[in-house]
Amino acid sequence: MHELTKKFGDFIAVDHITFQVKKGEIFGFLGANGAGKTTAMKMMCGLLRPSSGIATIAGYDLKTQSKQIKKRIGYMSQKFSLYNDLSVTENMQLYGTIYGVKPAALQVRIRESLKDLGMEKYADKLVGAIPLGWKQKLAFATALLHKPDIVFLDEPTSGVDPIVRREFWDRIYKTASTGVTIFVTTHYMDEAEYCERICIMSNGKVMMIGTPTQIKTDIGVDSIEAVFSKFVKR
Repeated sequence: MHELTKKFGDFIAVDHITFQVKKGEIFGFLGANGAGKTTAMKMMCGLLRPSSGIATIAGYDLKTQSKQIKKRIGYMSQKFSLYNDLSVTENMQLYGTIYGVKPAALQVRIRESLKDLGMEKYADKLVGAIPLGWKQKLAFATALLHKPDIVFLDEPTSGVDPIVRREFWDRIYKTASTGVTIFVTTHYMDEAEYCERICIMSNGKVMMIGTPTQIKTDIGVDSIEAVFSKFVKR
């Protein structure tokens, strides 16, 4: 993307950001609340129209081919988005149908996903009755049902314990190893260390991009948390 910008009246939420993400890369998007991360992600998902700039997502133009983009991406929002009053299987059937997966293929993918998650015993349980950690893993698996090229994860591990976070990242690594690009926002600085490259935003602008090691070396610190602390102080 190049010079991507989003304005709300006189307020510039995303200010001429430019970067590229490689196929199969785990790309982290960091920034304090209000930095513009979620607005930028919503534009990339075709949920918000850019005010200016250009971007190509999964090979499609963001401004003119947003419908095609939506078919080739998966999205997991910060707020849990599955229906608590539907069963695990019913949620997956609903979202798989919305994504356009044919019924026969969808049933196979649901069975495979539940087996991979170790959630066969939860198949008929209401989503509202399962633990948060399982809900988050289920939401991720549901976002993959249509075999997208890119998955956008907006703070996917918010509110879960460290063990579940580690398990969730194991699933991210596994997914990326199949060639799926992972674009993730996070507030957890240790999670930023898991990404292949990270981008730090502030006040709607891209301030730094690079591998965690490169950025730590450039700033002269030994952790991304320290990078972020120094950066915020600036």
